Amino acid sequence: MKNPIRLRRSKPRPDDEGDMTLIGHLSELRTRLIRSVLAIVVGALVVYIFFDPIFDFLAGPYCDLKISQGEECEFLTTTPLEGFSVVLSLSGYGGLILALPVILYQLGKFVLPGLYPNERKVLMPFFAVSVVLLALGMVGGYLLMPKTLSVLTGFGSDTFVELFSPRAYTGFFVKMLLAFGVAAELPLVLVFLQLVGVVTTDTLRKNRRIAIVAVAVLSALVTPTGDPFTLAVLAIPMYLFFEIALIIGGRMTKRRQLVLD
Repeated sequence: MKNPIRLRRSKPRPDDEGDMTLIGHLSELRTRLIRSVLAIVVGALVVYIFFDPIFDFLAGPYCDLKISQGEECEFLTTTPLEGFSVVLSLSGYGGLILALPVILYQLGKFVLPGLYPNERKVLMPFFAVSVVLLALGMVGGYLLMPKTLSVLTGFGSDTFVELFSPRAYTGFFVKMLLAFGVAAELPLVLVFLQLVGVVTTDTLRKNRRIAIVAVAVLSALVTPTGDPFTLAVLAIPMYLFFEIALIIGGRMTKRRQLVLD
């Protein structure tokens, strides 16, 4: 019986063929990278234009902490160039965050020619879910930031004066947001690895204990507070994502095998 996946489409596109040359792949990759970089630049310009309200938004948890302690919300700059450095670094990180949906889309378009027709149908839902998970992860990181600051500043509070550098604070904050957002993409990554055959669903199921340890270690790295509450808030959803990825990946792999047979 002929494989239905190998049937030609009525109007094949030259850049969508499976036999694309190496030069064609490199050219396609360059195009996707250029568009991703342009998206980051545009995002950085947007953050630069709206720097003041964005910085005030990020400084919210720190200011709430200082006000609750009866102190003023102030940042300490130690060099003449620190203000300029904060603007550049926040614009760069913010541009990357704003461009992440575009980057994910360009990545999906790059791998599109190598997918089967039934897999191409779920590419856009995958893209939509990835953007939603990314946003939810970063929102979770922002909501946990007050608790994170409270725990971290509790160490040596009787010895040190809590007056943060704006560059160190914004860098730490944005990295936390990115870490939570990337961690929320775990189920999509696992489903993708199952679809391309890097790992099998049975292998993941047999190594649940290793997955639990890996989730705990990753959560500890992402949340450097060391308190059980913050660790559990990230680790428990990540493990639930792992189980969901097993279910979704297993079903999609079976459907793909049925099509190939």
